[in-house]
Amino acid sequence: MKRVKNAAIAVGDPKIIRGWVMYDWANSVFQLTILSAIFPIYFNSVTSHNGDSVIQVFGFNIINTVAYSWSISAAYLFVALLSPFFSSMADYTGMRKSYMKFFTWVGSISCGLLYFFDPQHIELGLIAFTLATIGYGGSIVFYNSFLPVIAEPKDQDRISARGYSMGYIGGVVLLILNLAVILGQDALGIKDDSFPARIAFVTVFIWWIGFAQITFRRLPKYTYGHGKASKRVLTNGYSELRKVFRQILKSRSLTFFLFGFFFMMMGTLTVMFMAATYGEKEIGLDETTLIATVLVIQLVGSVGAHGFAWLSGKIGNFQSLIITVFWWVFVCVAAFFITDAFGFMIVAFFIGLVMGGSQALARSTYSKMLPKTTDHTSFFSFYDVMEKLATVGGTFSFGLIEAITGNMRTSVVAICIYFVLSLFFFLFLYMSQKGKLRFR
Repeated sequence: MKRVKNAAIAVGDPKIIRGWVMYDWANSVFQLTILSAIFPIYFNSVTSHNGDSVIQVFGFNIINTVAYSWSISAAYLFVALLSPFFSSMADYTGMRKSYMKFFTWVGSISCGLLYFFDPQHIELGLIAFTLATIGYGGSIVFYNSFLPVIAEPKDQDRISARGYSMGYIGGVVLLILNLAVILGQDALGIKDDSFPARIAFVTVFIWWIGFAQITFRRLPKYTYGHGKASKRVLTNGYSELRKVFRQILKSRSLTFFLFGFFFMMMGTLTVMFMAATYGEKEIGLDETTLIATVLVIQLVGSVGAHGFAWLSGKIGNFQSLIITVFWWVFVCVAAFFITDAFGFMIVAFFIGLVMGGSQALARSTYSKMLPKTTDHTSFFSFYDVMEKLATVGGTFSFGLIEAITGNMRTSVVAICIYFVLSLFFFLFLYMSQKGKLRFR
């Protein structure tokens, strides 16, 4: 281990690193239980009545799933626009743990407030869901920023993978426990059908904030900022992104890659967030089937990620990435035509196979395309902001198209178009480079 200059922080300290990794275990339950599985299904059931899915929100009539997708858009837009500011403040003041704590408390408490979400408190539910998503996204900004502070560069990929694995296990464990309560509702003597879901939201609150305390006890209180002038503290993060943007524009390969990445993530993340809602509303699947499907996607996702990693070693990163986008196009076409539970499960299986692999390949390909003499941290900050903006664009357009057409299947066509646009940029880049993009 070595000490960071001017800071009493042991880089490579196993205890600190274990504490950092535990935050993935703590927060991933939000992503799986709230964003992907139980809450989307519960939201549809609470906001639908006798086939009518139009709800009143702050005096405006709006389709329930449109309100849901736009809540995600608003949350990620907030995080995308302000994450450079948050990062700059953390770097300058050194108080990144305090900021991380704040967003963790906002997110977890908001999950707990979802217990009170019912047909009489729709606005409360939407506000709590939006704040929970902001808390999650905001805390991740500071969580990620700790990694280069506490770990040696050579260990960062390995430690990051540990965090991902812990998050996957934690999310699945809590979801299975909540699924057991849902399935055992009668045996447990629960008469209120909404109670198991509302209790699940409370368990996310307890799990998230409870296990996060391990992280907060072990991470350093201050990381000591390196800002030189206080007048730049508010704008330094944006200045760094602007510099990166100018450098990217000078590289045609990076420019075309990021266009392709942006449209790919518009489709990928929208599928992740809206799949359960689509299955419940358009296919008419019950809660148990949908939650089980989400678990299948998670389990298959790990296999798919390893499979595409193996493929990239055989034929190259960029070629494998192009294959994943082709895969996504076919998945969207199939999703448009499915009408029953069996078809939905088949499509979900193939989504699971490609979901993790496409995101992992995009990030590793981008890393290999960067100039070796550049500041990779700033380039990946730009990458992360683009990913969040892609979430905003995808979920907002999904809701807008449904609001205009009244049909979620039409929104699936839009997602398919995003993947086709991504494919265009990737193929154009590959052909213009005459097959030189063969990273391994």
